[in-house]
Amino acid sequence: GQWYLGRVREAVVSTQSTGGCARVHEGLGDTDQSVKWYKSVFQFDASCVEAIACIGTHNFYSDMPEIALRSFRRLLQMGISNSELYTNIALCCFYSQQYDMALTCFERAVTLSDKESAADVWYNIGHVAVGIGDSNLAYQAFQLALISDNNHAEAYNNLAVLEMRKGKVEQARAYFLAAISINQELYEAHYNLSILSESQGDLNTSYKEVRKSIEAFPSHVDSKNLLSQLKQYFTLL
Repeated sequence: GQWYLGRVREAVVSTQSTGGCARVHEGLGDTDQSVKWYKSVFQFDASCVEAIACIGTHNFYSDMPEIALRSFRRLLQMGISNSELYTNIALCCFYSQQYDMALTCFERAVTLSDKESAADVWYNIGHVAVGIGDSNLAYQAFQLALISDNNHAEAYNNLAVLEMRKGKVEQARAYFLAAISINQELYEAHYNLSILSESQGDLNTSYKEVRKSIEAFPSHVDSKNLLSQLKQYFTLL
């Protein structure tokens, strides 16, 4: 009995220590090391929710949605049911081309969402709608995201892109500026505003915004290319 209790205590301490190391690496942005530590957690606790979720997310962002889906379905089988999990499953299904299942999971995510999670659910629905070319659904979804959370910078940015495609320049500009005022680090909004400004002949604003985009995301290739074009243009003046 004492030996068994000792092993249990050892396993609990090992799981906590390993999980702690994983969280430290995750916080530092070292995803690969974080995933290694989370995989080590399974040696002590094969049902660690945090580890399963992290590995699922890592596989999804590594362009392996089918493998990620296994992790998220495992969480469902363990009795976890919330809007975030169903949103993750929906996205995995969508990128695995299981469109009917993706729609079903999004519907479940909306049903389970509360005020805090609803904005992200609708934002992801909008993102998928853009992917399948349904601009009307995307527009409605991004608007619903903003009704749920008026400070959702990514939703403002994506609405702006849709407005820009319609030729509604001033509305697009207003949405890009709203996104930037909420999140200065959102490089997409700076880059998109730079593109919009350049198309309208406002090269000074375009130059200023593309530099901010590169500050936020130094390795963004499209921003670098646009900056080079603008520098070339200014040299010719």
